[in-house]
Amino acid sequence: MNSDLFAAENMATQAGAPGMVQQNAKSLKYALDGECYARQGAMIAYRGELQFEKQGQGVGKFLKRAVTGEGLALMAVRGRGEVWFAHEAANCFIIDLAAGDGLTVNGRNVLCFDPSLSYEIKVVKGAGMVGGGLFNSVFSGQGKLGVMCEGNPIVIPVSPQSPVFVDTDAVVGWSSSLHTGLHRSQSLGSMLRGGSGEAVQLRLEGEGFVIVRPSELRPEKSAGN
Repeated sequence: MNSDLFAAENMATQAGAPGMVQQNAKSLKYALDGECYARQGAMIAYRGELQFEKQGQGVGKFLKRAVTGEGLALMAVRGRGEVWFAHEAANCFIIDLAAGDGLTVNGRNVLCFDPSLSYEIKVVKGAGMVGGGLFNSVFSGQGKLGVMCEGNPIVIPVSPQSPVFVDTDAVVGWSSSLHTGLHRSQSLGSMLRGGSGEAVQLRLEGEGFVIVRPSELRPEKSAGN
């Protein structure tokens, strides 16, 4: 049988070592000899002896997820084999965190991660109780984190001299060392006249970077698996 479908770049090959690798622009492969964690519903295929188990969240984390919609519903994958992760054909990336690194990521952009990474839901300081993205997932430790982005991401450097302002519906993540707060870019008069629809942004300042996507938030579909 002949077809461009069977080109080398589309063929899955046996993993040479355990861990996370890029399958293609839209998916990641994780070779398991132990366990990993992934968002519920992200598994698209697997081979080997693997088990998938829904992960519960503590009361505090569950409350934050219920209030904000930004929590991360996880599943544990255990055993020996290979599993492929993807979500609605979003672009996928692997971030390799070293000891001392910290990354704050919107829960909707997390795909999978190594069990060696620490994961916690934290309130975005200075955000108050308005808008989405009040609670984000903070990753630290040493290991790989798989993230996804609808469209091609934009990584913007942040420095003490040049704070960056981002739409809370477009932000993917930022360096955990950055300071956050809300910035109102419209006057009260403009808001009373209907405004531009861009009244409040997340302000990030310090030394680091912020990742944004070229689109705003769409309602999440309920996870399967």
